[in-house]
Amino acid sequence: MPLSSGYVLRETGGNLRRNIGMTAAAVIAIAVSLTALGGVLVMRQAINKASVQWRGGVEMAIFLNPQVTTNETSAIKQELSTMAGVQKYHYVDKAAAYKEFKTIFGGNSDIIGVLSVADMPPSFRVVPSKAQDINELGKQFDGQPGVLRVSYAAQEIQSLLTQFHRWRILGYGLTVGVLIAAVALIVNTIQLAIFARRREVAVMKLVGATNWFIRVPFMLEGFIHGITGAIIAFALTYGLRNWIASFASDPTILGTSRLFVSPTEAIMTGLVLLVVGIVVGALGSAFAVRRYLAV
Repeated sequence: MPLSSGYVLRETGGNLRRNIGMTAAAVIAIAVSLTALGGVLVMRQAINKASVQWRGGVEMAIFLNPQVTTNETSAIKQELSTMAGVQKYHYVDKAAAYKEFKTIFGGNSDIIGVLSVADMPPSFRVVPSKAQDINELGKQFDGQPGVLRVSYAAQEIQSLLTQFHRWRILGYGLTVGVLIAAVALIVNTIQLAIFARRREVAVMKLVGATNWFIRVPFMLEGFIHGITGAIIAFALTYGLRNWIASFASDPTILGTSRLFVSPTEAIMTGLVLLVVGIVVGALGSAFAVRRYLAV
């Protein structure tokens, strides 16, 4: 029996109208669970951006005053060059520091607009010979002329990860719990639709309709549940991305209590949510239909 698009859309629309309450509940459950998942992904993106200064094995950053003199910079460079515990180091000038700054805070035009290249503190990024010696190395630069502060990767990254760990457990737990409820709602909704049309389904099978002919409208219904919930979660995650990212922030990181995520990164997270929503809807509908047509 041929399967027409008009038949599929008509039957799917009828099912959705007959079970509008259950449909709404399933969509809301998917939206809540995927928003929690999106929140975890957004916080991870923000932390990855905040840790950009510590890539390449850097364990210590010596941030200089924006008004540091050439002589003060040269003195620190000379000291680093002669230290036995320093494996390597590199200098980050104001222009490079501003580029980093835009990477970390690119999602907030207010901050980017206020500060310029001249306001950026240059720095030396240090890779020690032994990581355990880094605190001793740092003490030699604390309070030195031209030095704004000395930061350590272990402390700053661990602070971020500690904040993120708490929210990640909560987010993943909420995601899994509500997704299970969402799948159950989808299964129940589709089973109700099949049950309401059980005589019609029996007649269609008697006249030669294949299981796929009967199955496709119900599978499309589950797909609509999943993608609608995912779109809602996408919109919430995109709009609240910087507020969500702030939960993984720490006020000691670059002197701010906020982290930011760019629109492009939020869109990538949204694509993940759409895929998960489609999979959840498809799995729920496939299970529900398979159970009723296994005759």
